[in-house]
Amino acid sequence: MTARTVLLLLLPLLIASGCSSDEGEPPPGDPEVGQAAIREYGCGSCHVIPGIGGADGRTGPSLERIAKRVYLAGVLPNTPDDMVRWIREPEAVDPRTAMPNMGVSESDARDITAYLYTLK
Repeated sequence: MTARTVLLLLLPLLIASGCSSDEGEPPPGDPEVGQAAIREYGCGSCHVIPGIGGADGRTGPSLERIAKRVYLAGVLPNTPDDMVRWIREPEAVDPRTAMPNMGVSESDARDITAYLYTLK
């Protein structure tokens, strides 16, 4: 079997593995505390966020079903660690982003991530 044949046989598996978010362990953090943190940081002023009263902003994308998305901000794989990174330092991921650095603590970002991962 040639290397090309092996690649052609494995290609569908490689593509499929990159097309769904991780369904493994839930992210560390407390989803209920994350809901409160989302309100405190005012995330709903820019995003539609299911389960958060008044979170009906239209500046950023809707976060509905965010847990099922493959990428965050169009560039990061949707993993809990990457979501925490994005929430804490969006400009470090994409210097041209409109998402402001809100000074979210590591702990709050983990709790927010835990809540957002309930949005399937």
